[in-house]
Amino acid sequence: MPFALLKDRALISVSGPDAEHFLQNILTTDLEMLGAGEAKPGALLSPQGKILFDFLISRAGENGFRLECRADIADDFVRRLMLYRLRAKAEIVKQDQSLVTVVWGDDATASYSDSTALADTRFRDVAVRRAYDGAARDGGDAEAWRTLRIANGIAESGSDYQLGDAFPHDVLLDETGGVGFKKGCYVGQEVVSRMQHRGTARRRVLIASAESALPASGTELTVGGRPVGALGSVNGRTGLAIARIDRVKAASDAGEKIVAGNVPVTLAIPAWARFSFPQDTVSAEEA
Repeated sequence: MPFALLKDRALISVSGPDAEHFLQNILTTDLEMLGAGEAKPGALLSPQGKILFDFLISRAGENGFRLECRADIADDFVRRLMLYRLRAKAEIVKQDQSLVTVVWGDDATASYSDSTALADTRFRDVAVRRAYDGAARDGGDAEAWRTLRIANGIAESGSDYQLGDAFPHDVLLDETGGVGFKKGCYVGQEVVSRMQHRGTARRRVLIASAESALPASGTELTVGGRPVGALGSVNGRTGLAIARIDRVKAASDAGEKIVAGNVPVTLAIPAWARFSFPQDTVSAEEA
């Protein structure tokens, strides 16, 4: 059974009688739809709708929640949550010495069926579970984990986009259950709802493939020298990209090559995603 120990993650606990109400009012995730044993994605946004912090959230007891995020942003995330807490009866604590283990494959559910393991709901075509029990293990296969994320179109900040630079739609939080469109207001909600209802999302996570090794993460994707996006996580000849789907479609219709550096690439929508390339496009020059 493949697994990886994620040493670059941290856990933040939010507990108390007002914890759910407090988080429901500021995060994109609809906590009323969060079941026991699930880890759902989400974000804390700026008022302009950009992602300031991304995370996976799960229930931890009757009045508690656990937020798993990048270790390097955890302290800033705690401080931002403190600013929003005001008089809410909720305790916010970064846990010390957090160990996050992720396992996947056909037997992942059976092997990690205890109460400490959570289903990573971002993945549709493979069972993925996350364990926070702190059990000491060797590091597993981090490269295989990156390969799995790429194959399934699962983007994460740091590896695939920069915080403060992306809307939830850009990184498919609208597709992976990370945005509650039927919940009440939260920080940045007006911008996100407008993008959803008007169908104006144009930057999307795509899976990049090439006949030779892809260049480094962050390499710009271009058509005839004009930018259409950039590479994120890369592993050999495959990777993730965040790109303008209207410009990608226009290039395809015109028979123009999309390149990363000097490497021709093909960009595809993740198989599970509901969005599609736009039918009416402008040329890459007009875009």
